[in-house]
Amino acid sequence: MPAVDVPLPDLGKDAGDEARVSFWYVDVGESVMEGDDLVQMLTDKAAFDVPSPVSGRVIEQSAAEERSVKVGQTLCRIQVEG
Repeated sequence: MPAVDVPLPDLGKDAGDEARVSFWYVDVGESVMEGDDLVQMLTDKAAFDVPSPVSGRVIEQSAAEERSVKVGQTLCRIQVEG
């Protein structure tokens, strides 16, 4: 079964090019449905959630809490179910 990398999405022109991981809603090994929130991110201006693009099981978190991540950098990997 394929795995999908979930990157930090584009934050928009006013938000900069990186954000900090505030906290994870899911742990490695947990199942998620498409659209479920995976992680809360913080910029200097806002907090936002990154949703899962697919249904599956989280197999890796590439960014620890309180770490900064650049736009496009992988936040986690999800093993697609079915």
